[in-house]
Amino acid sequence: MRIRDYLGITPRRQRQASRVMTLAMVGILAIGIERGSTGVIVNTGVGLLVTQLPPLLERDFGIALDPALTLWITTAVFLHAVGVLGLPWSETNFYAGIWWWDHVTHALSSSLVAAVGYTTVRALDRHSDEIHLPPRFVFVFILLFVLAFGVVWEVIEFTITLVAEATGNATILTQYGLEDTMLDLVFDTIGAVVVAIWGTAHLTDVVGYVEEWLETRTG
Repeated sequence: MRIRDYLGITPRRQRQASRVMTLAMVGILAIGIERGSTGVIVNTGVGLLVTQLPPLLERDFGIALDPALTLWITTAVFLHAVGVLGLPWSETNFYAGIWWWDHVTHALSSSLVAAVGYTTVRALDRHSDEIHLPPRFVFVFILLFVLAFGVVWEVIEFTITLVAEATGNATILTQYGLEDTMLDLVFDTIGAVVVAIWGTAHLTDVVGYVEEWLETRTG
């Protein structure tokens, strides 16, 4: 049974929640523009682009995402946008003021990266008779894939922070030190493990769509 079945959330409610969060992000973007905050504008703008991936995949590639997966994607980018903005009357955002916010968003974001890796390798495995990927290999691959992505992301954060400090400009990503980096990688791993264990239950439909798309490209 899937998580949404336990929670009793209908597909219609899932789509409504995704739309509400997307509209809220438009509002956050407007606040960022009004404030002249580069960090809010860039992070929220990228998040809004990510929310357009599900309709883009369905329109251009015939890959229809389950409403729960769309909600998963939207929730991840929405929490990141809210975290960058913070409360209007506060001088610090949620990332700086709430110790666990960064951990939650990292776990969610890494689970999305893990889902992409899982979907890709499972679709290739099912598509080609010449490729056989044992479940243990897929599990290890997802962990390594997410950790590699996480390390690259931390390097990007560190570089952007150094450049911002050197030029005196506001940074769009903040790196809080070695301890923060290590914790980020720990929660990246947690997100990867969740997908590696429960990916079969929640991503089978997407794997099937990608497999069909591969068939049309190679058939």
